[in-house]
Amino acid sequence: MWYAIEGYDGQDVLAQRQAARPEHLARLHALRDEGRLLLAGPCPAIDAQDPGPAGFSGSLVVAEFASLQDARAWADADPYCAAGVYARVDVRPFKPVLP
Repeated sequence: MWYAIEGYDGQDVLAQRQAARPEHLARLHALRDEGRLLLAGPCPAIDAQDPGPAGFSGSLVVAEFASLQDARAWADADPYCAAGVYARVDVRPFKPVLP
């Protein structure tokens, strides 16, 4: 089943986000290579493609896991969690409809 994983950045964590990004992306590339990634990306904190020093408000990942428990375990192991980037992470079932 598909799951939406929403990470919400804490305050002033852009430097931590940038430092943890290579490990974070490696995990996403692994999901992609396994055919289990529908989409992933950050949410700019301002209305701009490149938010610069404003940074990001969080991230969204939609990926396939065997269970909600597996999706939560994957999310909890994210380098952004370990680096203190995310203040909160929500994991919910997701049903793709379009396109």
